[in-house]
Amino acid sequence: MPRAAEQRRCSIGGVEARGIHHLGMAVDDLDQAVATYERLFGAELEHRETVPDQGVEAASLRVGGARVELLASLGEETPVGKFLAKRGPGMHHVAYEVADVGEALDELSAKGTELIDERPRRGLFGLEVAFLHPDAVHGVLAEIVSSG
Repeated sequence: MPRAAEQRRCSIGGVEARGIHHLGMAVDDLDQAVATYERLFGAELEHRETVPDQGVEAASLRVGGARVELLASLGEETPVGKFLAKRGPGMHHVAYEVADVGEALDELSAKGTELIDERPRRGLFGLEVAFLHPDAVHGVLAEIVSSG
């Protein structure tokens, strides 16, 4: 692949990320995963929510100054259900905090970044979110988030 095309396909350049908002982990058993993170890392449950239209039950855990989001599927045909069936439990995505998801999407689209979401949507815990295709970020599903 020509270098310019590779840079366009594999770059999220131009987005002013404030930092990593959270790491998303797909799990088979949410209760067991929460207990494991509490026991092993002293994690504190920040929020737990079921979102039927996204097909997940999620728990946000604070681990020191960082955040881990545990995602359990509500069914085999949901995005997380398909992920678990194909790959098993583990790292699902990295979420980057930005000031404005809509602006970030415009910048990314203008640079030719492959997007999953063309516009922001409501995510877990009331956040404004959008996902970038893993091919755009070297095989890792990336999420951009803001408090809206």
